This record gives sequence, structure tokens and C-alpha cells, in this order.
Amino acid sequence: MHYGFDDDQRAFRTEMARWAQKVLAPHYQADDQTARFRRQQATDMADMGLTGLRIPEEYGGQDATAVIAGIAAEEVGRADFNAGYLIINTALISDVLVRNCTDEQKSAWLPGIASGETVPCIMITEPDHGTDAAALSLKATPTDDGWLLSGEKTSITLGMASDRGVVLARTGGPGARGVSAFWVDLHDERITRSPFDDLGSRAIGRASVHFDDVPVTSADLIGDEGGGFVSVMQGFDYSRAIIGLLCLGAAQQSLDEAVVWAQDREAFGQPIGKFQGVSFPLAEHATYITGARHVCYEALWRKDNAIEHSAEAAMAKFWAPKLAVDVIHQCLLTLGHVGYSTEHKVGQRLRDVIGLEIGDGTAQVSKLVISRSLLGRTAAP
Repeated sequence: MHYGFDDDQRAFRTEMARWAQKVLAPHYQADDQTARFRRQQATDMADMGLTGLRIPEEYGGQDATAVIAGIAAEEVGRADFNAGYLIINTALISDVLVRNCTDEQKSAWLPGIASGETVPCIMITEPDHGTDAAALSLKATPTDDGWLLSGEKTSITLGMASDRGVVLARTGGPGARGVSAFWVDLHDERITRSPFDDLGSRAIGRASVHFDDVPVTSADLIGDEGGGFVSVMQGFDYSRAIIGLLCLGAAQQSLDEAVVWAQDREAFGQPIGKFQGVSFPLAEHATYITGARHVCYEALWRKDNAIEHSAEAAMAKFWAPKLAVDVIHQCLLTLGHVGYSTEHKVGQRLRDVIGLEIGDGTAQVSKLVISRSLLGRTAAP
């Protein structure tokens, strides 16, 4: 079985690595310190085609494969972990819009995402509904020409910076079939946003967003009424593997730095890598990263080949962020006092990656998906 990238994928990876280190990496720590999202980042990434990776060419995108999107996320994760959220959001949201929208809606909405003019977010989580997203309660009250959205969404990635959002709201009865999805202008004066003061990923502007009778029409409805929950959840099978690779990119960069340190730093007259207590943890984590990377790319390859990939995506989502936290922590310890200083990026990577052990699906949910794939619904939780 052949696991390697083809010539085009290798060339893309090389160019992406060069560009990310040149354009993104210099801003990683500064954006964390200011806790702000730079609009220039969206422009820079759009110029590189990263905000339109999964958008068809006719709407200004790259029409790239899922594997290519994974390569982009991994290399961006090495340079600026938080910039990767633009890849996650635009890829996931583009996938939802392409699969469910009319040609007219696609023509109106997708070019802005591809060009970086529209920074999008996805709004599912509520103060009382996170993992149990099918029970969400943000209300869509019918009017003569549409609905009024009332309620609150919370823990929204890029919530402070986004221009438009895919908003899940309850248009019908209880459960998933009562949920619809809308494409909402977040600059409406009836929408208020409140930022979080977070441990990590401070540059992405995680926020709570309150809707006070915000009007939407049938032209803003994504897909069928009552079909919003299913259409959005289908996209997560793909984005979870992208998340895994983003985390592994940060872990790999940290490991590379720790390896150089183990080669150059001396103690007792020899490189510290000569000591098994230093070198063996690095060897172990290099092995784990390689395994997790294969899981992530298998999920994306399956996506590209229209093969069921829910279990593989769930494996990527629960394993890669947890592994990345463990790897980066060990690398910080290997670097010692140098790694503990805020002058080094490894500590920020640790803070940032922890967020994706929580966001976009907890490990427990991922394990539930895997269990049902293994055992079937009748024998699994």
C-alpha cells in the first residue's frame, strides 16, 4: 500500500511550508499578545488560495482535494496554529454551502469567502447545549416573509471577527429534525458579541453572540427547512481530520525544535540527546505523530474517494489533539528553562492546542462514533 504524496502534493507542501514560515510565523506570538484577529491575515491567506480551498473554481475557489486541505492545515499549524482556524472554518462552511445551497446562493456567498472578504463562522453551541447540539434552543419564530432569530450562541470560533455565520436555529419541534441552518449577516445591529478571555488561541476571538429578533428570509435558508442539523454534521466528518493535522503540525514543529536542542545542548561533556531519558521520549513521540498523521490522511483520502470515513475522522479528532498536547509538553520539558519562557513559541502552542481537545467535538463523542462503527448501534453506547 502506497502512503506517499504525489508530485503535485509534495510541491504544494514545500511551497506551503515556505510561505507559512515567511508570512504567518512572524505574527504568531504578537497576535496572541494583542488577543486580536488581524484582517490582513485573511487577505494573505486568500491570496495564497487557502480560504477557497474547497470552493469550486467557478466561484473563485481552488476546488482542491480534501488531502490538499489537510496538507495546508498541517503546514500552517507548524507556523501559526491559530491561522489554521481560517482553514478549518472556510473549508467546513464551504463544504456545507456547496452541498446544500442553490446556484444563486453559491454565486452570492462563496466568492466572498474565497477572496477573504467574508470571514465566516459556524454557530452551533449554546450556553445550555454543547455536545447535545440537537437540543439547541435558539428560536426561529416564523413571520410573513421568514423568521426572527432570538437567543444566544456561545464559544463561537472567530465570533468577534466574522462577517457571516452559519447559524443553527430551531424552526420546528424537538430534536434534530426541528433545526434549520441560516446564512446570517453578523453586522446586523440586533446582534451583540462578547469576547472570552481565554487560556490559549487568544487571536481567534472566541465569543458569545446574542440575537435579538434578527430577521432572516427564505433566501438565507441553507438547504431545506428542518435539514440544517444533518447537513452541518455531515461536514464535521471531514473537518475533524483537518483539525487533527493542524494539531500535528504544531506538535511536529515543537518536536523538530526539541531534536535540534538535544543535538546542540551539552551536559556532562556530551549532547543531551546521548541520554536515553532525553532521546527516548522524542523517539516515542515521533512514532506516535507518524501514526496519527496516517489516520488523518486516511480519513481525507476516504473523503476524496467518497468512502465512509466517520470513524476515521473521529479517530483523528480525539487522538491527534491529545497526542499533540502530550508531545508539545514533552518538548517544553526537553527545552527546559528556555521552553518555559514566553519568548519561545512552544508554551503558546501548548496553550493553543489544548483548546481543540474541547472544540468541534469532545473525545467522548469521538469515541462514541468509533464504538458504534466497531460494535454497531445495538451493542455500543
